[in-house]
Amino acid sequence: MGIFRNINIDKLTTGLSKTRLAIFNRISETITGKVKLDEFVFSELEEILISSDIGIDLSLDIIEVVKKKLVTESKRNEETIHNVMKEALIEVLIHNTVQVDYEPDFENYKPFVILVVGVNGVGKTTTIGKMAHNFYQSGLKVIIGAADTFRAAANEQLEVWAKRANVGIVQKKSGSDPSSVVYEAVKKAIDEKIDVVLIDTAGRLHTKTNLMDELSKIKRVIKKLLDYAPNETFLVIDGSTGQNAIQQAKSFASSVELTGLIITKLDGTAKGGIVFQIAKELHLTIPYIGVGEGINDLQNFDVKLFVNSLIGSN
Repeated sequence: MGIFRNINIDKLTTGLSKTRLAIFNRISETITGKVKLDEFVFSELEEILISSDIGIDLSLDIIEVVKKKLVTESKRNEETIHNVMKEALIEVLIHNTVQVDYEPDFENYKPFVILVVGVNGVGKTTTIGKMAHNFYQSGLKVIIGAADTFRAAANEQLEVWAKRANVGIVQKKSGSDPSSVVYEAVKKAIDEKIDVVLIDTAGRLHTKTNLMDELSKIKRVIKKLLDYAPNETFLVIDGSTGQNAIQQAKSFASSVELTGLIITKLDGTAKGGIVFQIAKELHLTIPYIGVGEGINDLQNFDVKLFVNSLIGSN
């Protein structure tokens, strides 16, 4: 079965427009008309990268790579520098991402169980709805387990998204045991031969101990039914929060065995460079990014298309 890859270049380009203005346009302004690329110019390029939240150390590393690559270039025009910068950024993502082209193994694992974690406000619930929609577009049968039973609004919101995505949902009243929801959802998936189970988890877990205890219990319940599951544990983070997103991701990674990161709200920030720093710091797969609020706006993360949308595709 060919898995639907949600990639809309126009939407991606539009969604990343604020970051592109902060990186591409400023780079163009810095190097246009320059006869000589001296240390002052490279210092300005470093500042552009740093200000877009790529990070100080990584920005310095990228500029050093750019300098070395330019040594072999006979023409140091604007187009050449854009291409060299683009190559350097692509290398950062390729070398620091576990699985560059994420492809879930639905054929060998049925149901395929994805546990989704993250604090309130990052777009976790809507991301689950959009993922469900993407999988449904592949012809897969999908069910959502609404295990964030602490927050009534989360269940209501998830129910709306499930209807929009044309997928099933298992939910219980607020205050119910989250693991009981998970058990019912996975059991239903097994009995009805459903392909994918997406499990929402509480975003209000305040301490690492509480977080680990709750997620460990959920995982134990899943493994009673499927010894190989969960197949994935994805952390959703809000890209518009910049360095806070990095710290949040590190905190979760120290407590939870994560397999991937989903970065949302990149359309609302000029600091989309955080994606590069996140890749360098966490060394995890980035399966999806959010570039809008619509149901089609959770896109598969494609390294080259992402960088092209920031630096230009020439």
